[in-house]
Amino acid sequence: MPKHAFLYAIPQKYYTEYKIKRYGFHGTSHRYVSNEAAKKLGRDIKELKIITCHLGNGASVAAIKNGISVDTSMGLTPLEGLIMGTRGGDMDPALPLFLMENLSMSQKQINDLLNKQSGILGISGKCNDMRELHDFIAQGDKDSMLALQMYCYRLKKYIGSYTAALGGLDALVFTGGIGENDEFVREHATDGLEWMGIKLDKKLNLELNKKEAKISASDSKVPIFIIPTNEELVIALDTEKIIRGQAVDY
Repeated sequence: MPKHAFLYAIPQKYYTEYKIKRYGFHGTSHRYVSNEAAKKLGRDIKELKIITCHLGNGASVAAIKNGISVDTSMGLTPLEGLIMGTRGGDMDPALPLFLMENLSMSQKQINDLLNKQSGILGISGKCNDMRELHDFIAQGDKDSMLALQMYCYRLKKYIGSYTAALGGLDALVFTGGIGENDEFVREHATDGLEWMGIKLDKKLNLELNKKEAKISASDSKVPIFIIPTNEELVIALDTEKIIRGQAVDY
């Protein structure tokens, strides 16, 4: 695994002395669905390049190569990465400094802003729930549509960049409450990626929404899957191994 992918570009003493690094989150979910994707392909996960998209109120993407996560969108905290329900995700790191200097905001106020008032809620000004967002869009609310478009655009950027980082792609997986149940997000996050071999079957994407299914077009070079996550099963199986004194694979 490329260690540099998990380090911030700050003096290394902050890692060695304080363990500041990009830890990532949703690990059990990414591990479960990537292994399930390998089973569906009938191949050893140690031979595959997979991108898994765990999309819920909190969301992250993982680049998995040969069964190991080599990059992930969340960082030291869950704030980094994708646009989420109330988190803004990636942004200029100088923004908090600007808010402190120009608006006299406190550390707590900025923390609340970035973690609880931003993301879909902040852009739409209406809600942080994707289902409610669609209702507002149906009523013609432009800010809600903007929130959804920004959400899909950020997700598409990660899929593209991780495909490049992996040097190709053998499977793309959507999971989590939004990943499994929102056909619009899956369609617009993959739209325009046909040149990379990622081609969604829009009919299957709609008809098989909320189901465990393969939704890529017949001529897509990269299989696209909806796979419901099962983090509880992973935790239970790992617990059993630990109790038996067996090694746990990560």
